[in-house]
Amino acid sequence: MDELLRFLLTQSPQPAVLDSVEDWWKQHLALAVRFSSPVDVAFAGGFAADRMAYAFASGYHSALRALLPSLPREHRYALCATEAEGGHPSAMNTRLTGPSGGPWRLDGTKTFVTLGRAADELLVVATEGQDERGRNRLRLVRLDSRRAGVTLRDLPPPPFVPELPHAELHMDAVAVEPGEVLSGDGYERFVKPFRTVEDCHVFAAVLGWLLQVARRSPWPDDAREGLLALGVMLRGLAQADAAAPETHLALGGAIELVRGRIEALAPLWASTDAPTRERWVRDRLLLQIAGKVRAKRRETAREKLSTLRGGTKESAMRSDPIR
Repeated sequence: MDELLRFLLTQSPQPAVLDSVEDWWKQHLALAVRFSSPVDVAFAGGFAADRMAYAFASGYHSALRALLPSLPREHRYALCATEAEGGHPSAMNTRLTGPSGGPWRLDGTKTFVTLGRAADELLVVATEGQDERGRNRLRLVRLDSRRAGVTLRDLPPPPFVPELPHAELHMDAVAVEPGEVLSGDGYERFVKPFRTVEDCHVFAAVLGWLLQVARRSPWPDDAREGLLALGVMLRGLAQADAAAPETHLALGGAIELVRGRIEALAPLWASTDAPTRERWVRDRLLLQIAGKVRAKRRETAREKLSTLRGGTKESAMRSDPIR
């Protein structure tokens, strides 16, 4: 923690120009060697980025390594979940078949893959079929992006963070080794908690980037220190249980505080250089993505905690002989 704070407060706030994903990756990898915790890499990577697209990239990649700590840091990863009908478990039609007498194989299409062809390995969510209740049994498959049968087709740049590539993924009879099928339920173990893990790491990275902007603009001390404090708060949440309703409620409150701070900073952008300011106006829409998912996650957490509180009270009443 001390080393991270020292980096954020003493490192030069003049970022190196990053002209490509490869430039971002070299810088991110150097920070991954320096800092051991994925959220610290996200925070530092955001600070070192010259634009929000690459701050997001550091947050996204760090979130995947937090979810799967065994992933080697030298490779770039992309989670491949979204299909034509969405990212809900029932929408997954990509199939993992086998191994009846032969190798496992993957067939299907993912419509939106962050990092696209820049990813070295793909983390593909696929169905093995349905359980007795008709629900998809999902698995997560770790796959080399250059494997035979894998095709990544670039998508048009989005209206915000256009520097970050995205692609559509097609898989046609892709051979899969048994060790590439990760253990555990693909949705409950990986996709569902990733939404929380990603929020913690991406918002930490964005706050790191905003702190860099604040230091070089320069913005008032209270603006810088407020951004730093919010980042430290998210750093703590990134190390909490991503499946716990308590974490979801705290994260929901934290994101509201971040948004409030960002709104309060609006008048200060006039003192920032024009290219940075113009990118911010374009790219800040990124922070509104998945708003409905976050609201649903928060409401579900409230309901779970309400049930737990009711159960605890009822249990106490039954066990108390005076009552």
